[in-house]
Order: sequence, then structure tokens, then C-alpha cells
Amino acid sequence: MSRAKKTVERVIELMNQPEHIRNIGIVAHIDHGKTTLSDSLLAGAGIISEELAGRQLFMDSDPEEQARGITIDASNVSMVHEYEGTDFLINMIDTPGHVDFGGDVTRAMRAVDGAVVLVDAVEGTMPQTETVLRQALKEQVRPVLFINKVDRLINELKVDEMEMQIRLGKVIDKVNKLIKGMNEDMYNAGWKLDASNGTVAFGSSLYKWAVSVPFMKRSGVSFKDVYDKCREGDMKYLATKSPLCEVVLDMVVSHLPNPFDAQKRRIKVIWHGDIESPEGKSMLTCDPNGPIALMVTDISFDPHAGEVATGRLFSGKLKRGVELYVMGSAKKSNRIQQVGIFMGPTRTEVEELYAGNIAAVTGLRDAMVGSTVTSLMEMTSFEALKHYSEPVMTVAVEAKNMKDLPKLVEVLRQVAKEDPTLVITINEETGEHLISGMGELHLEIITGRIKRDKGVEIITSEPIVVYRETVTQKTPGAVEGKSPNRHNRFYIEIEPLAEEIVTMIKSGDISMNQPALERRDTLMKAGYDKDEAKSVKDIKGTNLFLDMTKGIQYLNETMELILEGLHEALAGGPLADEPVQNLKIRLVDVKLHEDAIHRGPAQVIPAVRSAVKAGILMANDSLLEPIQKIQITVPTDQMGNATAQIQGRRGQVLDLTSEGDTVTVVGKAPVAELFGFAGDIRSATEGRAMWNTEFAGFEIVPASLVKDVVMSIRKRKGLKEQIPRPDDYLA
Repeated sequence: MSRAKKTVERVIELMNQPEHIRNIGIVAHIDHGKTTLSDSLLAGAGIISEELAGRQLFMDSDPEEQARGITIDASNVSMVHEYEGTDFLINMIDTPGHVDFGGDVTRAMRAVDGAVVLVDAVEGTMPQTETVLRQALKEQVRPVLFINKVDRLINELKVDEMEMQIRLGKVIDKVNKLIKGMNEDMYNAGWKLDASNGTVAFGSSLYKWAVSVPFMKRSGVSFKDVYDKCREGDMKYLATKSPLCEVVLDMVVSHLPNPFDAQKRRIKVIWHGDIESPEGKSMLTCDPNGPIALMVTDISFDPHAGEVATGRLFSGKLKRGVELYVMGSAKKSNRIQQVGIFMGPTRTEVEELYAGNIAAVTGLRDAMVGSTVTSLMEMTSFEALKHYSEPVMTVAVEAKNMKDLPKLVEVLRQVAKEDPTLVITINEETGEHLISGMGELHLEIITGRIKRDKGVEIITSEPIVVYRETVTQKTPGAVEGKSPNRHNRFYIEIEPLAEEIVTMIKSGDISMNQPALERRDTLMKAGYDKDEAKSVKDIKGTNLFLDMTKGIQYLNETMELILEGLHEALAGGPLADEPVQNLKIRLVDVKLHEDAIHRGPAQVIPAVRSAVKAGILMANDSLLEPIQKIQITVPTDQMGNATAQIQGRRGQVLDLTSEGDTVTVVGKAPVAELFGFAGDIRSATEGRAMWNTEFAGFEIVPASLVKDVVMSIRKRKGLKEQIPRPDDYLA
């Protein structure tokens, strides 16, 4: 029997022993070596050959990933590792490092309990290192550290043995500083990384060796040996005496939690239901005999089996034929057709899969990424996944052949299911459809896959920037919205939402999922008076809607229609039909017709929509544009050229730090000005710059540019050239 086949059989045997399971993610900045590390671990576990490890990039199974040399999709694999005479099941997810695919990291963090954070010994911590660490800590995922490419430090930078240890120590200190800054309680509770206790390992993924303090004591390999053998180029010696697979997976087994221990802590953070309920108790104890509770973290399409939902099973056990409910969708059940696990690109079917594992299930047709799937008719959903970035670019897509239009619509719906960081707008009338994504690369990959994998020939426009609308003042008084029949009136006040509240909504500290009392208390701590804090009726994006009315007859039964009108107004503001954000909207009075027939959808929705749109204009509507943080590392003599590239794009230089003969320039610039940045920075610095960008939120467009930007958007969308006035909505 082949070793790989034996591995699969042993994986299946260990699935119902949560104390012997570790669910881990490999996370890092782009090009710090995650997929190479995954290869080396898989080779050690006998899943791929030793010779190919590091070059095969087994987890990058998509042709696009192999061609570009980057990870685009998070991929799962299960393997067995023996530690101190006992077998352990390691369910591992290799995640992308490119900022455009950060959504995959967020989703993977919900499925795992521990993370191996990779840092390049030469580059040190980078912007994306910080982002992935923040995502892990937010999800209560415990980190350990692997400092990769130590051989480069010795052979390329020619540091001596003492300098090598000082540099490695600095990397550990920097990561600890990040952890402490993000969550001091966890840091003090034992999450501080420490080489002496074995939560840090050092090595080279490419050459398949690693060392940690506990392993050094067992193997007799010292830092001096590492230094000497790297200088001699004898990586084989290190790989034989101190194999990476053993060192890293020993660290994972001994320092990262099993599902039993992790769920006791994590469930209270990611699920806000009643801990004393049957499902609450079952998830806390990772009970395979309790109700099924599955959180879907990924959806992919298999040409033979259809839609495959991957997710973390927190309670119960899955098997073929079981009927499950998807919370938030219609109350009909979905029947499981197949249950399996992923072994990289292939899916292996299993008879049963138990709580504490990562499952791959077919048959959940109503599920989307982020769905809570359960055997109960009603269950509190898991907390929604919060993505750190937002779509900043859009391309228009149309079918090359009109006969492909229905297929394109179907494919776009599929794509939206697979990747929830995309925003897809389907216009069935014009046949033009919009895909908004995290950046140029994200959109390039998605449109490429539509052509290649989904078999639809499409024409795409040049990428355009996504803007937002917001207000900068308060409405002078209440804005009156009248229904078409004049029998219903809604009085609304609008003002900018405080930055602190926007941040709390984005981080999930305030949401409609949390109990009303908890939400009220959080808002009161943030400075709201009791009346406003308890009146929150809806949170849409980063907009807060408060019902400040008292005792109005028929209002409760009309509220759903009011919210519908509100959502329509916020989907496209009056200036440029762009999404609206950061508004505080107060409903201060309502007059309703006593006859239900006169206050139906056709009356209420337009009245609320027009009041909100007029109010936005009265509160000084303005545009927000997406901003990216830019970090450029260049030789000292190229510093002027690097700063000029930021400043010449309406950007600002925020910080300059020098180390040796290199300078790191940190700045920010609008996305609209960053088209073609890669080519320009290369030629300006003679190809000697290393740079990274990451999403840094939205900022107000300078007043001098607003009119031109608005006009170009209105023209592109085919809107009237004349910007509406408040009276146009209130007539």
C-alpha cells in the first residue's frame, strides 16, 4: 500500500479523536514562503515526494497560481504526524499572502484554531504580516512563529553568527510587539512568543530544515552548526539531522490547541447565542453527538459533484443523507450528498465526519460563505466574517456572444458565492455587469477564470475606481418624505456618523446580531444617550438607522418597508449613484394612513427613499475615494525617486526609516492615482525597489476635484448631467 494511501486511512481513523487533532493555518506576507513550507510539511508526511517538495507547490493547484508563482485560493490538506509516540491529525490550510486575496485569510481563520506565522528572516515583518496576525487574534486563533529563509541571512547578507542571532531576536520582538498591541490580555495569558519555550522555530522551507530550542536539545544541532553548514552549503546535513517537517509539526502539536480546548474559548467570541442551550453546550465541548453546527468558510465548484461547501464543524457529525438548514435562507432543508476532506486539490470521501474537523460537503445548495448550517430549524448564526479590505476597483463585463448572456449571469452568481469579497452587480436590462474587487490583480484573476474555467467568452472594460458617498454636515432640520398618494409622511434627520462608531461597526463590536441590551450598553459607553442607544433599528454597511418616534400606530408593521426604502437610497446616493456610508439617520416622526391598503410598498418605499436622498444632499453630500498605504524599500540613493512617486500621485509620505544602506518609505495615495504604479516605480528606481500596498480606508475627495469626478461617473453611468437638487426628490 502506498504511503499516501496509508496516510488517508490513518487520517480517517483519527478524525473522531479531537484531542489528537490540530486545525492550523499557514499565514504570512506575500513571498515569505508559505506554499514552500506547506510542500515541505507534506513531503515529511509522505503525501508528496521529497525531491519535488519546494518546487511542486502542491497546494497551488490552479494553473493561474503556478503560472504567477503566487497563492490565490486558500487550500486544505490533512496529514498525520507522530509526536512522542502518538499520532496526531493535522488539518492545514495554506492561505494567500497577496493583499488582494486577504478575504481568503479571514475565512480560513474561522476554520482553524492555531496559525503558523511565517516571517522572512531578511525582510522581517511586513504590512501583510501585521494584517494576518490581526485577523488571527480577532478570531482567537493562537499563533506560533516560523522565521524562514535563515540561509539567505547568512549567505546573502553575510552576517556573522552573533549578528544572525541578534537579527532573529529582533524579528521575534517585533512580532511580540504586534501581538501585545493588538491584544494585551492574550499576550499576558501566555501567547507571547518565546524561542526558549519552543513557540518559535527557524529554518529554510526550500531546503527542508528547521531548528527550535526544544529540538536542538534532542538532536544536538546548535546555532553554530546552522551557521557553519549554511556557509558550507551543506543543507542536506541540516535537513537530515533537523528536518523541517518534524520541528514545525512538533511545535504545532505541543503549543497549538486541540478543538476541545480551542472551542471552549473561541465559541464565546464567534457565536453570540445562549451558551446554556443544547447547541451552545455541544459546541463548547466539541460534542459529536450534539446538534450539527457547521460554519461555511469556502465554496468551490467541482465539475462532477457541483458546489462543494468547506467549513469548520463545531458540533455534531456529518454523513450522507442528513437534512440540514441554512440559517438566513428559506426554511427548506438541504440534504447532504457527499461528505469528504480535502487533500490539496483532491477530495476524499468519508463515511462520517466528526466535530472538530474541517469538512467538504456537497448538497448544501442554499449555503454561502459565512453561512451557519445546522440540523436545528432555528439557531443563532455565527458572527459574520469581517473583511479588512473593501472593493476598490470595478470592471464592466459583457458576454462576447449574446447567446452566452444567460450563462454569464449564472456564472457571475457562482463567482459571487465562491468569493464574497467581490461585489457583483447584474443589470439584466443592459447586459452590462459590474465586478468590484480588491485591486487590479484580483479582477484580472476573476475575469481570467470566467473565460478559462467557466467557458464564457467575455469583454471587460478598463478597471475603474469605486467611490462612496457620505455627508459632512447635519440636515438643517427634519426632511419630509411624502408618499405618492400624499397620505403618509416620514420625517428624517441625517448627520455624519462618528468615526469611533464607524470603527466599532467595522470591527463587529456593534451589530444587529448581538443582543439589543449588549448593543445599547456598547453605544452608551461610546457616548450615546440611553434613548438613542436603544433605538437602533438597522445597521446597513456603516450606516446607523435610529427610530426615535414614540407610540406611532401601525409603525411596527410598516418598519420592514421603511428599511427597504432606506436600503434602496443607501445603495446609490444622489451625487453619483455610488454606495453611501458613514451616515447616522434618525426617524423623528411618521404620519401613516390608518388603512393598510394606502400604506403599502408602492407608497412607503418611494417616500422613505426620496427623504433620505434629499437629506443626503441637504447635509452636504460629498465623495469618498479609496486610499492605499504604500511601503517602498529602496537603496538610500534612490530615496528621492521613491518619495517622488508617492507625492506625484496626490500622495503623502508618512514615515521614513533607514537600516544599513536601505530606506523604507511609508506613504499613502488614492487608488485612482495608482494605475501603472508598478511600471513607474520600477523605472524610477532602476528596478531596485521592493514595494507593497494595502487598503487604508476611504477619505474625502478634495473639494476642487469633486465636480470633475462626479461628472465623469455620471457620464459613464448614463445619468443626467445635471446633479439633482433636494426639491427633485421632495416634489
